Amino acid sequence: MGNKFKKLKLDGFNNLTKSLSFNLYDVCYARNASERKEYLEYIDEEYNAERLTQILTEVTRIIGANMLNVARQDYNPQGASVTMLISEEPIEQDPENKEAPGPLPEAVVAHLDKSHICVHTYPESHPYSGIATFRADIDVSTCGKISPLQALNYLIHSFDSDVLSIDYRLRGFTRDVEGTKHYIDHKITSIQKFISKEILHDYVAIDVNNYQEKLFHTKMMRSELDLDHYLFGGTAKDKLPSKSEREKVRQRLHEEIQEIFYGRNLDD
Repeated sequence: MGNKFKKLKLDGFNNLTKSLSFNLYDVCYARNASERKEYLEYIDEEYNAERLTQILTEVTRIIGANMLNVARQDYNPQGASVTMLISEEPIEQDPENKEAPGPLPEAVVAHLDKSHICVHTYPESHPYSGIATFRADIDVSTCGKISPLQALNYLIHSFDSDVLSIDYRLRGFTRDVEGTKHYIDHKITSIQKFISKEILHDYVAIDVNNYQEKLFHTKMMRSELDLDHYLFGGTAKDKLPSKSEREKVRQRLHEEIQEIFYGRNLDD
C-alpha cells in the first residue's frame, strides 16, 4: 500500500536528535476509599486527553513548530495518552539557543525540524496507606536547530509536581558545509540552567551528568511540605483535628516523596 501522505520539505535540516524525557509525580493523602475515588476522578478529569492535547499544543507554539497529527486516548478506569507529530516552520535566522530558562506563560520564537511530543498519565492509589499518586511521563524529541529544553518551564508549570526526574540527551551528529561532524550545537552544562529561579526555589535539585556522552540528568523534590496542599477536599485542621495525626500523615507523605525521589523504599 502506497504512502498517502505528501513528503515534507525540510529546510536547513539538522541531523542532531535532542530528546527531553521526564517523569512528574504528584502525591496526595486520601483517608478512605471515597476520597481516593474522588482524587482519581479529579486527576482523570484535570489531565484527560483533551487537556493534555491543549498542553502539548502550547508546547508546539512555544518552540515555533507546526502540528501535523495528533493521536489521543482516554483509558478506563483512568489515565490518558497523547502523541503529536510536529514539523518546523520556515526559518529566517537561527535561534540563539541560550543556556537560560525558557518561558512560563510567554512564547518564544524558535524552530525545529520533524519531531514528536508525547505524554502518558498513570494515576494510582493504595487501599491501606492513604497515599494516592499521579505520574505523567513526557517526551519531547526534536531533529533540528533548537533544544526542546525551551519548553521545560512551561511543562513543569502545567503540572502540580512533588518529584521530577528529567533526562536530556543528544544523539547522532550533523555536518557543517565543510563536512565537519558536530555532535552538539548548543551550550549546556546542566538542565537546571533552563529552569527558572522561581521554580527551583521550591525544590531540592541534584544533577547526574555525563558530559562526554552528552547525557544530562536532574532530579527535583519539593523542599517544603504544606499539609493543606496534600489533603484532597479540605484543610488539614478540618480533616485531621489531632496534631499527632497531622504529624503522622506529614511523615507518611514525606517518606513517600523521598522514596520516589531516591527510587528506593526507605526500609530496604
